[in-house]
Parts: sequence; C-alpha cells; structure tokens
Amino acid sequence: MSLLAITGATGFVGQALVDRALAAGNTVRALARREQPPRDGVCWIAGDLANGAALAELMRGAEAVIHVAGVVNAPDAAGFEAGNVAGTLAVIAAAKAAGVPRLVFISSLAAREPQLSVYGASKAKAEKLVRASGLDWTIVRPPTIYGPRDREVLELFRVARWGVVPMPPKEGRSSLIHVDDLARLLLALVPSARNVSGKVFEPDDGKPGGWSHYELARAIGWAAGRRPWVVHLPQRTLARVAWADGWLRGAKAKLTRDRVSYMCHPDWVVRERARVPTRLWCAQIESRSGLQATVQWYREAGWL
Repeated sequence: MSLLAITGATGFVGQALVDRALAAGNTVRALARREQPPRDGVCWIAGDLANGAALAELMRGAEAVIHVAGVVNAPDAAGFEAGNVAGTLAVIAAAKAAGVPRLVFISSLAAREPQLSVYGASKAKAEKLVRASGLDWTIVRPPTIYGPRDREVLELFRVARWGVVPMPPKEGRSSLIHVDDLARLLLALVPSARNVSGKVFEPDDGKPGGWSHYELARAIGWAAGRRPWVVHLPQRTLARVAWADGWLRGAKAKLTRDRVSYMCHPDWVVRERARVPTRLWCAQIESRSGLQATVQWYREAGWL
C-alpha cells in the first residue's frame, strides 16, 4: 500500500484513478479546487496548481505523485500555458521540495506533433520539464480516452442518436483506450523500476493499427443502437463549425480551431515501439464492449 498524491482527481480520468487506487488498498491525497464529499482513504487538499501551500501539503509524505490535471480546451494560448506548462512546473517543484521521488505524468499523443496545435505544444513543453526534472519519471501519452463520466466523446454519442456521426477526413486513424484501463496502467507505473523509469509509453485498447474514423463512427453508432450515416468533414468545414461553436458557446465551446488542427491530422495511432511491456500491463476492455457499457452509464446517469 502507498500514499499517492494525485492532481486532477475530480476530473474524468482522475476519478477513475482514485477508484482504482483505493480498491488496490492505497491511500490518496488529492488536490481539489472545490469542496468534496468525505471519502474513506482520501484526504482532500483544497487548492489548485497555482497554490504553492496546497501543493506542499499534497506532496507531504507521498511515495509518488500522479500528475493528471491539465487543460484540454482553452480560449487562448495563455490558458494552455498556465494549465499544462506552469502547472507541471509547479508540481515538479513541490515534489522535489517534499522529497517525493516518483512522478507519473499524463501527457497526450498530441505532444508528438506540437506544431499542429497550441494544446499539443503545451504538452510537449510540459514533457520537457518532466524529463529535465531530476525526478524518477514516466510519461504516459494516452490516445482518445472514453468511458463513464467523459463529456468529450459524449457529444458523438448524442448526435449518433439522430442517425448521423460527423467525423474528420476519411483518411485519418486513431487509437482508443478505456479510462479504467488507463487508470490501471497509471497505478502499475507507480513502483520505480528500470524498465519504466525515464520512458514514454503510448497505451491503447490493443487494436492493431487503431481505428479509422469510419470504423470509430460506426462503433459509436452501434453502441448507441443506431446504424449511422458517417459524414467526413474537410478541415475547412470543421474550422467553420468551430467558429460557430465559439460564437454560440464562447469559452464553453467543445470544438475549437485549435482542436480542429489536431483532429484532422491523419495519424493518432500509438507507436509499436512505445507500447507498454505486456508483462506489466495490457488492456482488458475491448472497445466495442466498452463503448456499449459507456452508453449504458450515460443513460443511467441521465446524460444521454
């Protein structure tokens, strides 16, 4: 059993990670910007990544920190810089000051192509900080994450109910991973070992070659109980849709021009050389079954 410091514990991935950590017998100290209900095994620390005192308390006595918190959508570059770069630097500084030796950092496949988006560039900068930190680190670059509590892929399930799924250009492919599989991996990486220290891993659901945009749209439709018409939209059209979404929803817009840039990149498939060693971890959730179970969760939660 370990005392784990977790950032982003109230988010989509963070909640799944806390659930898994507690089930495995660990104790969790978690950062939260808002008051949280009491939970056995969890010590909530009020504050955010800009709060030095809160970070110091978060790290106190921890055996490892899993840095999940980050910004996936922001109205400008400053938002990504503050959330992903400055936030990561603050976590590193707090960990070093508290003597926490181990850091597992959640990045993104977008960091592979930092020129495509401000988001990807911010994650790439954060990775450089982690590499230079002097800590015992491992970086995880998940592909598209789905599962209960996710509000990003939820948008596609909602439109699939109407029998149509808009997708990026047809030639693109991407990998997927269920949030629970990702949470299991993060915990498996906590113990320091030569075979994981200083490594960058790209996990997925195990589907060779990933998913084409068409395959993924049909799988989402099938999970929602429909056989959807898949509409592949060119980048120019998606950019117009992003402008409209920004005009209608402002800072709450789900589709931004920055997001369009990396959505239209043709290759977001994990690389074979970056796979996690199978003796350490492998995905347990087949994506079609996982998508169907996610739809069921959305319906029971009243989200769909």
